[in-house]
Amino acid sequence: MFIGRYEHTIDQKGRTSLPARYRETLLGKYDERLVITNSYSKCLDLYPYKEWELLLNKVNSLPSSEKAVKAFQRFVIAGGKECAVDKQGRILIPPTLREFAGLEKEIVFVGVSNKIEIWNKARWEEEFNKSKKTLEEQLDTLANYGL
Repeated sequence: MFIGRYEHTIDQKGRTSLPARYRETLLGKYDERLVITNSYSKCLDLYPYKEWELLLNKVNSLPSSEKAVKAFQRFVIAGGKECAVDKQGRILIPPTLREFAGLEKEIVFVGVSNKIEIWNKARWEEEFNKSKKTLEEQLDTLANYGL
């Protein structure tokens, strides 16, 4: 499971260090293969390959004639790129994905259970504040779910 937030930098070639805590999780539960793709949240989603396969199986079980399914396949699945962790614990984020997410110098890795989100730091701070406000407004709903 991936949890927590970690601030890092990304170089001009798109290399960044994967947080050590996430590397430990990968080695303990998964292998070092990863898939990185677009997210509807204007960030990138980084999946261990095993989790990516589960997502693909779920998508493949849905009716491909549905507009929402087609959009998901074209945006998320087709946007995916395999990437691996190198010996220094770094990943390489392709230029098209860096551009999509606005990744320049300062980035934030955010663990969200079975995947990792990669954010432009300024966008993350905006999203975090929006999420905090939404959470405060929706406490009753969450209480109904037992949270």
